[in-house]
Amino acid sequence: MNLLNKLAILSASDCRIDTVDVPEWGGSVRIRAMTGAERDAFRTAIADGPSAEVGRFEAALLALTLVDENGQRLFELAELDALRAKSAAVLDRLAKEAMRINGMDAESQEAAAKN
Repeated sequence: MNLLNKLAILSASDCRIDTVDVPEWGGSVRIRAMTGAERDAFRTAIADGPSAEVGRFEAALLALTLVDENGQRLFELAELDALRAKSAAVLDRLAKEAMRINGMDAESQEAAAKN
């Protein structure tokens, strides 16, 4: 296996991006894996509000993972309320995809526990 140096590590494109159809919105969205800094921002965003609010969790996750064709985020954390105003069913479906891409779903957690 190839031994990586600092430049190789920092220049590696390691944030997976998947495209998900959203017929309710008339198109598709791109969901990107979070960076370490985005994961920290996500944890802070959900810790700042009532933990029982599923919509806050989903909106924060999507604000940090929905990206444009260049991989740039579409939303800021300040826009959580705007995302929470969208269909709960759509947010649920997209959040599940974002969790899968980021290794936060039950299957990913089980696989990690086995290793």
